Amino acid sequence: MIFETHAHYDDDAFDNDRKELLLSMEEAGIETIVNIGANIESCKSTLALCREYPFVYGALGVHPSDAEELNEETFAWLKQAAESNSIQKGGKIVAIGEIGLDYYWDKEEDVQENQRIWFEKQANLARELSLPMVVHSRDAAKDTMDMMKAMHAEEIGGIVHCYSYSVEQAKEYLKMGFYFGIGGVLTFSNAKKLKEVVEYLPMDAIVLETDCPYLAPVPNRGKRNSSLNLPYVAKEIAVIKGMDEEEVIRITRENAKRVYQIER
Repeated sequence: MIFETHAHYDDDAFDNDRKELLLSMEEAGIETIVNIGANIESCKSTLALCREYPFVYGALGVHPSDAEELNEETFAWLKQAAESNSIQKGGKIVAIGEIGLDYYWDKEEDVQENQRIWFEKQANLARELSLPMVVHSRDAAKDTMDMMKAMHAEEIGGIVHCYSYSVEQAKEYLKMGFYFGIGGVLTFSNAKKLKEVVEYLPMDAIVLETDCPYLAPVPNRGKRNSSLNLPYVAKEIAVIKGMDEEEVIRITRENAKRVYQIER
């Protein structure tokens, strides 16, 4: 059974068939899903999904591109919601995320500085609550690495979501004990760098993710993504690693349970 570590089922792309789709997961071999918050509203939606579906867990956090939402009031709500619903307290919130840096759209220095401020504050919240963090980093390799080292991210742990950097960077994250979220991009013909990273990584550092509704793998590239596409990712990892697809699924499931502190 597959463990999906990063999905956005609260997205409006699923408004027409969300319930039907989620109820089809078990029969399709998807055992557990972690829905990831990206802004305050989606954090609230994530909590609702966790309440409705026994197999859905959640992460609460604000994506760097939505960092302008954060202030003392909204951050206080985020902290209270994560703490009171954390897995340590019998709830289903298993991480703080997704948090980090994204310079792809935001080129202004003041906007990037605001991202850095709230990345650090949310990372410290993860540390305070003894939860891992789900790190988003796009076009911000150096700043992300510099911040992770400065904040001693190895003391927090977590997943580098949708990993897109080099083998050299991967070595540094491995030293910190981080896991690597691998999804549909791995199946793309132009994903040479990511294939090299997966070839290099030990299997005990890899988890499966979709980032759905985005980044559907081949043969469904360009369509709405869902956890039902994860077997394509597992198959590609198996080919690169020269191992059985079911073994990839088993190991990545155990990795995900370990990082998210879920025992099922």
